[in-house]
Amino acid sequence: QVQLVESGGGLVQAGGSLRLSCAASGGTISTYSMGWFRQTPGKGREIVAGIRWHSGSPYYVDYVKGRFTVSRDNAKNTVYLQMNSLNPEDTAVYYCAASRSPYLSSSTSSYDYWGQGTQVTVSS
Repeated sequence: QVQLVESGGGLVQAGGSLRLSCAASGGTISTYSMGWFRQTPGKGREIVAGIRWHSGSPYYVDYVKGRFTVSRDNAKNTVYLQMNSLNPEDTAVYYCAASRSPYLSSSTSSYDYWGQGTQVTVSS
C-alpha cells in the first residue's frame, strides 16, 4: 500500500512561488506515473502536471506551462511541483497521485493512490 503525503502549500502573493512535495512510502515512485491535480470548490480534480514512470518525461497542462515544473528525486522517493508566477486562479487544493500505468492520464480513476491534499492560496 503506497502512502503519499503532500506538503509545501500555503498563502502566497500573486507572482510568488511555492514548491510542493509529495513523499511516498510503501512503494517506489520511479515505478509509478505521478500526477499533480488540483481542485477548487464545486469542481472536480484536474491534472496540472505529471511525470511518467518509465521515461521520466514530464507533462503540463497548457495554462501552467512555463510556470510549473515537476520533478522527482528517486533517492528521497519524493515528487515535487515547483510553482512560479502564481496567480489567484491557481488557488486550489493540490493533490499528488500515483498510477501503475506507464502513461499519464487526466482521469482520476486511473490513479491508484492519492495524498490528502495541500491548500495553496494566492492573494491578489
